[in-house]
Amino acid sequence: ASLASGKQWYQRRVRANSYCLVPVAECEAFYSVFEGELADFIKVVHTTIGGCRIIGSLCVGNKNGLLVPTSTTDKELQHLRNSLPDSVKIARVEERLSALGNVVACNDYVALVHPDLDRETEEVLADTLQVEVFRQTLADQVLVGSYCALTNQGGMVHPKTPIEDQDELSSLLQLPLVAGTINRGSGAIGAGLVVNDWIAFCGQDTTATEISLVESIFKLSDKGPNNINQMRSVLVESMTS
Repeated sequence: ASLASGKQWYQRRVRANSYCLVPVAECEAFYSVFEGELADFIKVVHTTIGGCRIIGSLCVGNKNGLLVPTSTTDKELQHLRNSLPDSVKIARVEERLSALGNVVACNDYVALVHPDLDRETEEVLADTLQVEVFRQTLADQVLVGSYCALTNQGGMVHPKTPIEDQDELSSLLQLPLVAGTINRGSGAIGAGLVVNDWIAFCGQDTTATEISLVESIFKLSDKGPNNINQMRSVLVESMTS
């Protein structure tokens, strides 16, 4: 397994088991870390969304599909269609809560969404990502995408999520869950952690205890993509823009 560490916040990326989106023209040295760790196994695609680089906040996806907001230009949409695997369905949705990555957390089977997400968006989300959708808050936070990270192996939620809520949510999602922090005490799990079924990236302020919890709940120890390769552990230092 591999857990790479670098910048503190990762709102500028989207990850899935079959692709990774990173922004264009910003600190290529830093994003080359994603290329180095992932490119042998999945496609790493450089893009913008509506001309913005905070792509992780603006779109949400899994191995089945990708949802982007209406601010996504035709050129960007075509670039994504040309770059992503043919099996990934892409949908552009008109949604008032346009920072889709902040209001949706998902894996390949289930999704947690902001309680006020438009019903039509929920239907497109369910169809495009092929997930079962649950409207949810985490420790009274409605931005579930910012305060939660899910993979097919497990999930980490806001540190103030009560244990009874964790148990109820774990039963609902059929996933092991744990409350935790990233980047030395931050509850913004979704903003500070990039994780799929076999690798995680976090900020270099993340403590050994936090890293251990990430490795444990997401079952990263001794795993590689498709179990064919145990990826090296790497600590990314001095990667600044």
